[in-house]
Amino acid sequence: MGYHEHQQRARVESPEPIRCGVITVSDTRTFETDTSGAAIRAALTQVGHDVVRYEIVHDEPAQIAALVRALASEGCKLIITNGGTGIARRDSTFEVIDGLLEKRLPGFGELFRMLSYADIGPGAMLSRATAGTYAATLIFCLPGSTAAVRLALEKLILPELSHLVWETVRQ
Repeated sequence: MGYHEHQQRARVESPEPIRCGVITVSDTRTFETDTSGAAIRAALTQVGHDVVRYEIVHDEPAQIAALVRALASEGCKLIITNGGTGIARRDSTFEVIDGLLEKRLPGFGELFRMLSYADIGPGAMLSRATAGTYAATLIFCLPGSTAAVRLALEKLILPELSHLVWETVRQ
């Protein structure tokens, strides 16, 4: 079965709405100031998905890992994190998530950085955005920038989400 047949089948067979978790990794953001987390939640609910949990955690590896494991065990089929993907000393989201992933989607990070380059230039190389699966759950790690979050959702994640979930749950 080719790609287009997979997409068509996924549209018919994918669970709708998708149970989603959103994690903002930040030492400074609050629920009131987290515009990136708000953008993720709005985009997901606007297309009919359920955001069943939204949390802000400090950039502490044990806290991030525990929350991802909890969301997966609670039945989330999609977890989107934002923040902690750069190269600053405290940025640890990439290492935590990369250590949990069972299957990686390197194309996501590659395409995200390509699209980001068109917007912001060579600074796009600083992003360690990544994606993959853990415990039959899709995970996308995005930068903390609201513009980057919107770019990833609009150009990459939402157009392919039903297909990705279908591939993940049918295994």
